[in-house]
Amino acid sequence: MAQKHRSGHSVSAMGHGGGYSPHPQKAPPVEATNLTPKDEQFIAEHREGLSKTTLRSKWVHSPSEHEDHPGQSLATRSHDVIRHWAEERGGQPATVPGTEHNNRPGVLRFDFPGYGGEALERINWDDWFRSFDERQLVFVFQEHKADGRVSNFFRLDNPGREQA
Repeated sequence: MAQKHRSGHSVSAMGHGGGYSPHPQKAPPVEATNLTPKDEQFIAEHREGLSKTTLRSKWVHSPSEHEDHPGQSLATRSHDVIRHWAEERGGQPATVPGTEHNNRPGVLRFDFPGYGGEALERINWDDWFRSFDERQLVFVFQEHKADGRVSNFFRLDNPGREQA
């Protein structure tokens, strides 16, 4: 998280050589669409930690909401949307063994059939969503690739930047 140097400029906690930057860091613009007041509040609270993709995605809130065109980035915090998307592709909630901390799953993934999930440990939906919620993650995904084929692409955006 950026802090202010005595000069008033941003100092990054992750920077090199003390992290001093002579130029204040500016959060990317919010171009996201289909935001509810709750989404707007979440983005306002976490904007500096969210990815550019999350800040320009179409946010969806139910499994009946869809992309406007193939390849569009979508974002959600809705358990129903996430579970529907994963199960529609045969995905099961999973984690990377050895990454757990604070009695919760660490790195969250989905085990998709035929995609080499041997290194993953399947977990139940309640544990997956507990970790998702506690870490205030955003599910960024595609329904279809730009060419129209079904997409399994997703990433978990973490405003705290802990490995999701």
